[in-house]
This record gives sequence, structure tokens and C-alpha cells, in this order.
Amino acid sequence: MATYRATVDWKLAEGEDFPAGRYSRGHAIAFEGGVQLPGTASRHVVGNKWSVDGAVDPEQMLVASLSACHMLVFLHRARLEGFTVTAYADAAEGVMSEIAPGRQAVTRVTLRPQIEWAGAAPDAETLERLHHEAHEECFIANSVKTEVVVA
Repeated sequence: MATYRATVDWKLAEGEDFPAGRYSRGHAIAFEGGVQLPGTASRHVVGNKWSVDGAVDPEQMLVASLSACHMLVFLHRARLEGFTVTAYADAAEGVMSEIAPGRQAVTRVTLRPQIEWAGAAPDAETLERLHHEAHEECFIANSVKTEVVVA
């Protein structure tokens, strides 16, 4: 078993009105390895006035986590099959939908991997199998209800 930790830190700024909902959603996120990044609520949820430009929202982090996990497992599976990947890029996209009145969720994440190979590349059937295996083994995909599609 492994344990993963992150800290999230937010403070009300002087002059903001918390009871009225007039406060920045900007916060700091720190991970165990020392990496820090600015976080915010999605502008789609709280609007541009209360979100922070250049910060990452939780929905974006979920999409990125699914994409990165899939990639890492895919690279491993491809290596075990004897293929050499030289580049992997993914323009992943998540969609937020209403799942019940007043409740929303990221219901679908589409991964669009573009892969470059040295030497022989897998045929379409093998490539599809490698992506399927990567999805089945991805810890993040196994942790969410969101539909994950490889396009």
C-alpha cells in the first residue's frame, strides 16, 4: 500500500467578503516532492472574477491525471512488447455534465495520444490492445467513475 499527500492552502484576503461569496478562489497546492502550483476554482463554475488566471483547477488536474497515468502505463506496456516510443503527446479533454439536478461531474475524458516510434510501430490491432491494457492498469482510471475514451 502507498500513501500520497498534497496540501491545499487558502486564505481570505483583506477586503474580501466571504459571507457574500466575494472572495478569490485562488489557493496554493503543494505535493510531497516539493512541487507547488497555483490552484483555483474553474472559471466555468465561479466566473472570471473569482477564479485566478494561470492557476489550475481541480477538473483540469483530474483530466491531466488520467492522461498522465494512461501514458505511463502505455509506455511500460509498449516497452514490454518490444516497441520503442520516442514521443507521446496527448491533447486530453474532459467534459462536465449535469448528473442530477444541481449535481455535476466530469463524466467523460477523451484522450488523444499522438505517438512517435523508432523502428517498427504496432499495427492498429496491437495499438488498440496496448491502449486497452493501459486503461485497465491505470490506477487513476480505476479510481474514478468517469468514462475514459482513447480516440
